[in-house]
Amino acid sequence: MARPREPIELIMSKGRKHLTKSEIQERMSTEIKPISESLEPPSYLTAKQKKQFHEIAEKLHKLGVIGETDLDTLARYVTAEDFYRQTLKLIRSVQKQQPDCSDFQAFSEWTTMIEKLDKRQDRYFKQAHTCASALGLTISSRCKLVIPKIEEEKKVNRFSQFDKAVNGDD
Repeated sequence: MARPREPIELIMSKGRKHLTKSEIQERMSTEIKPISESLEPPSYLTAKQKKQFHEIAEKLHKLGVIGETDLDTLARYVTAEDFYRQTLKLIRSVQKQQPDCSDFQAFSEWTTMIEKLDKRQDRYFKQAHTCASALGLTISSRCKLVIPKIEEEKKVNRFSQFDKAVNGDD
């Protein structure tokens, strides 16, 4: 199976692949950079969700990893995260209303409600996690996005010490 293509800056920083200047220039010209002229949230988000959307979009924009094509994924992440939190609050309130075990019917209904809410919470967690991974908001996905800075090496002539000996510069 082929490995995913890496950005040219990452390849150069690793220093493992020897490319000509023309190959590097060609790779740089063919790499897709995100367009981030207008990072406006979709209209279906609530005011609270739009605020969270703007906070995350600003951070991702500073990193240079978000574009206009990613906005819907970010909106899905914000929505799933919000639903996850709402479900968590609901679970906590239902847990406080736990009936006595002696009333089997009430306890059975309460248990069924908790199980349904747990499934809903798990679904929202998975949705949020999937979108977060796609956006680079998880640790493992962020490690894939990080591009190390290229440090220019000082080129040293390894044979300069012999030139001094031959020229009598001792």
